[in-house]
Amino acid sequence: MEHLHHRILIVGGGAAGLAVAARLIRAGQTDVAIIEPSHRHYYQPLWTLVGAGVVAKEASMRDERRCIPAGAHWIKDAVSELDPEHNRVLTTSAKSVGYDFLVVAAGIRFMWEAIPGLREAIDSPHASTNYLYDRAPRTWELIKNFKGGVALFHMPGGSIKCPGAPQKIMYLAADYFRKSGVGRANVIYGSAMPSIYGIPEYAAVLNRVVERYGIDARYGHELVAVHPRRREAVFALKNEPGRRVTIQYDMLHAVPPQGAPEFVRDSALADPQRPLEGFIKVDQFTLRNPGYQNVFALGDVANTPNAKTGASACKQAPAVAANLLSVIGGKEPRASYDGYVACPIVTAYGRMLLCEFDYGGKPTPTIPFINTIKERRDMWLLKRYGLPWLYWNMMLTGRSVPFLHSGGEQAATRRLAADSQV
Repeated sequence: MEHLHHRILIVGGGAAGLAVAARLIRAGQTDVAIIEPSHRHYYQPLWTLVGAGVVAKEASMRDERRCIPAGAHWIKDAVSELDPEHNRVLTTSAKSVGYDFLVVAAGIRFMWEAIPGLREAIDSPHASTNYLYDRAPRTWELIKNFKGGVALFHMPGGSIKCPGAPQKIMYLAADYFRKSGVGRANVIYGSAMPSIYGIPEYAAVLNRVVERYGIDARYGHELVAVHPRRREAVFALKNEPGRRVTIQYDMLHAVPPQGAPEFVRDSALADPQRPLEGFIKVDQFTLRNPGYQNVFALGDVANTPNAKTGASACKQAPAVAANLLSVIGGKEPRASYDGYVACPIVTAYGRMLLCEFDYGGKPTPTIPFINTIKERRDMWLLKRYGLPWLYWNMMLTGRSVPFLHSGGEQAATRRLAADSQV
């Protein structure tokens, strides 16, 4: 077994991991390593627009090497075990990577096996999902070739990344059907959730969108099986235990149940109160694991009690970097993540509203002078052009996204960096 050691080890080279790595290197840390097996990096929020025929899938992808911050060590390997008792991580190629401080940003795992027939359905000609790079273009093929019948859009229960994504593509499909003159489109939303959105201010807007398109929204419907040959989706009714209903579809957009990667779920870092999901237990404000004081986690893999979005990771990254620098300097974490979530929900081609809120469910708009709690053309342009640019050029490089962070953040990080040089 090969033995390595780094002062700071980051598990995961996705959005969250790279954002933290870039900030730490900017703060003067010289021994930062990233474990990431993939040679490609994806800006996944763009896949909604890929599935709607607006952009090509290739626009969402870059080589991982281009995204790794200069000065970071890239360990191109997959993790097989987290061993916080011995301050090490084991990899599938028989490496033991020791660390002084660990940041886990390992993302999320798709649990296709949790719903019988779901994977087979996604591989069939009549279903797709925007949650996979190579399937999002098929979503567009299904939408543009739809001649009528039932277009079923599925929303699972439990924690998933970008929980607004299942309804975004539904609105774009409904808009396309209407503009294309598809007269027999019966759009059904089979959702395990109790309502269209959990924040009343945004739900009020989205309920009007549902009504405008004539969408048949069926809440409390948990998908439990798919029969792809018969094109049938079976739902359990959450408010009527024991009862199931079957919906026959002509096209299906489905979302897999999701949880932590197995090596996270099986580790001592996982939240014992949520064993099925297996996300890492963290203090929701400092993002430090309570059992291992040299371990932080952020992004989809952390068990923070809010939605898992790219904007959440963007807001968590500076808190993790600052708190890690504090701990390195022998101090307690001082930065606090307030639970900020942003969910850009496209409601038509050329229209979008921006849902932003904190742990308390209070709307927290960050863009000055305009009302983002309504469908807007400029918000669509933000989704199409602005957010991808900010992702590649600001977030991944450790810079502050202008309307997302306080002006004193960089100065505070510099002060903590000076404190940490011990």
